[in-house]
Amino acid sequence: MNKIIHALLYSLILFASPLVLAQGEPVTLDADTPTTTVLGNRFIAPADWSLSVRGPATFVEAPEGGSRIVLVDVEAETPDEALAAGLAAYKNFDWPLKETSDQPDADGWSQLRQYTYQTSPNEKRSVVAGVSYANESWNVWIYDMANEVGGKRGAQVSLIFNSLYPKGFTPESFAGMQANDLNAERIAELSNYVRKGQEASGVPGVSVGIIQNGKVVLADGFGVRELGKPEKVDGDTLYMIASNSKGLTTLLLAKLVDEGKISWKDPVTKLLPEFKLGDAETTSQVLVEHLICACTGLPRQDMEWLLEYGDLTPEGMMETLATMQPTSEFGEMFQYSNTLAAAAGYVAGHIMHPEHELGEAYDRSMEAEVFGPLGMASTTFDYDQALTSSNYATPHSPDIDGKPSIALMEINYAAIPVRPAGAGWSSVNDMLKYIAMELEEGILPGGERYISAGPLLERRLAKVPLNDESHYGMGLIVDYGYDVEVVHHGGDMIGFHSDMMWLPEHSVGAVVLTNGDPGWLIRSGFRRKLLEVLFDGEAKADEAIASAGQRFFANIETERKLLVVPADAELAGRLAERYESEALGNIAVSRRGNSTVFDFGEWESEMGSRTNPDGTVSFITIQPGISGLELVVGSGDGQTLIMRDAQHEYVFDAAGP
Repeated sequence: MNKIIHALLYSLILFASPLVLAQGEPVTLDADTPTTTVLGNRFIAPADWSLSVRGPATFVEAPEGGSRIVLVDVEAETPDEALAAGLAAYKNFDWPLKETSDQPDADGWSQLRQYTYQTSPNEKRSVVAGVSYANESWNVWIYDMANEVGGKRGAQVSLIFNSLYPKGFTPESFAGMQANDLNAERIAELSNYVRKGQEASGVPGVSVGIIQNGKVVLADGFGVRELGKPEKVDGDTLYMIASNSKGLTTLLLAKLVDEGKISWKDPVTKLLPEFKLGDAETTSQVLVEHLICACTGLPRQDMEWLLEYGDLTPEGMMETLATMQPTSEFGEMFQYSNTLAAAAGYVAGHIMHPEHELGEAYDRSMEAEVFGPLGMASTTFDYDQALTSSNYATPHSPDIDGKPSIALMEINYAAIPVRPAGAGWSSVNDMLKYIAMELEEGILPGGERYISAGPLLERRLAKVPLNDESHYGMGLIVDYGYDVEVVHHGGDMIGFHSDMMWLPEHSVGAVVLTNGDPGWLIRSGFRRKLLEVLFDGEAKADEAIASAGQRFFANIETERKLLVVPADAELAGRLAERYESEALGNIAVSRRGNSTVFDFGEWESEMGSRTNPDGTVSFITIQPGISGLELVVGSGDGQTLIMRDAQHEYVFDAAGP
């Protein structure tokens, strides 16, 4: 029923009479609204944003002001000429071009090209443009947004671009089709896709599993566990599954709901009185379902556990959570929080084992209620157990020159204090057992009911939209693109990227585990490839991943040209020997030969330097797996360093030895 309602609602939005604006003053929207560009290309504009038309340009302005997406219809001979016409219509555009990349045809558009511009870190802004061609004209899009706004409103930005279609275009649909049997030929096609993905991305090892109609039709590996060593990955190889731990955590919560021990609507403080989020008023509103729905408005503050985790315990993580405050209202928009998702697991563990500390209580509960009953014998949150097994994968990441390298494993230990959100280790064969249970709505292979369908399926209900085709439930995403329901979730840590997915109406599920960056290209693109093979869809996935790999390595090359390695000695000489941040801990700065090294406590990296367009200086990590972490010198004398995520700024002050 949930799928039917969702599909009906968005078909009403997509095919309702679009809002047509005249030239003039902006109109603020009360709801997600179908509209068109000047030449009739359709898209959905988000609620609370404003729309206005100025000549050939349609401006979609974020509620905060000063951040916008502009869609311009122009006539031109080439992509670059189209861009120039679009920027002329936008005006007030003065950033240097950083990178240009071509992309495959998609969604009725051809000749797609993207232009990324170089901003300075202290602008706290991202500027990107693109062009695409259809119906003998060009559509130029311009993304000009403050990072804080873009980070907060990413789902609404996705809504705009995901719904942008040329006038008269009908998206591909698999509605009403029966899935093909995954015979040897079709399995070979999926396997070839993985190999092409490895070639495009440089990922050393990928394990893939597929189940159809209760039968495992593929559980195999492609490539090696570690570069330079002969051992192959296979269906039993252990990888970090990162955020796919969230779905397993919400399964534990669903078990407690099924057993009558909690309700999704219980206030969290009823179950764990010491729980706090932000202020007292915010804390009082948090229900169990809010912990894992990405719908509370709590943004990511991952730096606070990625950089300062050496002595962090689950109890300490919960204390840090108490300092965090949502930046939007409950249910207003998607914002992803690992710390809040971790709290979900610790609340569940506390209910099961109040006599133990939070981490041990959670670990015991997961083993007894999830891993054991499902037969997931190799799945664990114990790093020592995983890393002393006879079959585990090593993480990899390109170095600053794009060469595949072993990644910085130490930083993956940062997930341990927040493990319900992302520290699980598992294999293809274990994850297929979980997916099989999901497809059977709570029934195990022998016919025994493991969990009632109601609490299990409630995890898939919409809590907050991601765009016009998908929503976030509780640790699970449900996607209706191509008119097929796909339940899925991804997971990403340093050098490990995973995806799990299943099609409830077609009794098909799959899992993809990878041991290298950019493995997210393989794991996310596999969903499209699986649909192509199941429903004889248009052949798009192979070209898409080849193009994505080219763009990824071209970006590395572009960034490398801007970076001085070893870091500029004169600039590095202005740095203090030690810096302190109340939230992120200490940095020790040292010189090793010609290299400048920042020691963050739990891990360290050689640094490169970059002089930004506004004359400011940045020092940037170059260690594979964590390369690209930027610290901006806050003053000319080097007395402060500034680190930022999308919505937060952390200042490191110079300190004594």
